[in-house]
Amino acid sequence: MTTDIKAPTFPESVQDGTVATWHKQPGEACSRDELIVDIETDKVVLEVVAPADGQLVEIFKNEGDVIESAEVIAKFKEGAVDSAPADTESAPASETPSHSGGDDIVAAPAARKLAAEKGIELSSIKGTGKGGLITKADVEGAKVSAPASKASAPAKVAEAAPVSAAGLREEKRVPMTRLRSRIAERLLDATNNTAMLTTFNEVDMGPVMELRADYKALFEKTHNGTRLGFMGFFVKAAVEALRRFPAVNASIDGKDIVYHNFQDIGVAVSTEKGLVVPVLRDSENLSIADIENGVRDFGLRARDGKLGIEEMTGGTFTITNGGVFGSLLSTPILNPPQSAILGMHKIQERPMAVNGEVKIRPMMYLALSYDHRIIDGKEAVQFLVAIKDLLEDPARILLEV
Repeated sequence: MTTDIKAPTFPESVQDGTVATWHKQPGEACSRDELIVDIETDKVVLEVVAPADGQLVEIFKNEGDVIESAEVIAKFKEGAVDSAPADTESAPASETPSHSGGDDIVAAPAARKLAAEKGIELSSIKGTGKGGLITKADVEGAKVSAPASKASAPAKVAEAAPVSAAGLREEKRVPMTRLRSRIAERLLDATNNTAMLTTFNEVDMGPVMELRADYKALFEKTHNGTRLGFMGFFVKAAVEALRRFPAVNASIDGKDIVYHNFQDIGVAVSTEKGLVVPVLRDSENLSIADIENGVRDFGLRARDGKLGIEEMTGGTFTITNGGVFGSLLSTPILNPPQSAILGMHKIQERPMAVNGEVKIRPMMYLALSYDHRIIDGKEAVQFLVAIKDLLEDPARILLEV
């Protein structure tokens, strides 16, 4: 029995998607729930898996093609894999043989693309797919070195005109991924369409660090292995500060200001494909343990590409931590339509004047970028001071004073 493989149903906020990578090619065996293809949207990479044991029969959309919600992208056959030789007439147009050195080479689109990027000759690779098809896995397992049969000819040229490695000037041009392109659009939108301004302050992280040192082991034991980090304190401090300064938690919609009576705080997470901002819903109702669990879960699933679109939609305020990469100071860019974003940075010991004495204290610079159209400078500074006061006296976070 054959069935249609369809693209996922996109939410209203996502117009379309792009076929990123085919992990299976026509004729290859698939197990139930095995990954077939990645679909990249401007928010997240979605995975399409096999509906049952069987094989792909035909691919209708190649890598790089734009697809719509629930569009048919391939045909799938359930049951045992057909062991008969591949029928070249039924192969998709994207897999027509390419010629190199007089030999017919049949390679999947993903394999050709990867081979070009790695500088590998397809003629040096033995295909393991149906009908000798060279798959992406074949290319990944191949050596980068040039084929032995062709190495002798250019060797003489190399001897006649040696080129030092230091003198090489190479360029590589690759298209932006859909996610990176969308990130670029949003950053430009924030820069061009908001009156963005940044105010700075610094916070003595000593009290929070001492509290963590005193209760770290007990906290982890009590909350089933949840580690006590810094993000829980920052989110709780932000929740309290947002209550005091509702404009920082608001957004502009046309000529209206929308005030939110809830705090959905986004936490910026860096991945290999770009920055994503999953949202901690109703942060005002979460404990520090809940926040730490949520942030850790976001980080793990972002790394594996498992975050859903709905988890990165919305949010009323964002926190980003450049300190994990060693950033001492930065000016974070707004995440529209939000009106403010808080930047955390590296904790660094510095000499500070404390009660008339010079002491070495673990200090962190804080940055608040905000939309000056909706937030006045006074409110922004007071908001950041409130964050500072709450972190330098963590008991105030629990007492909400």
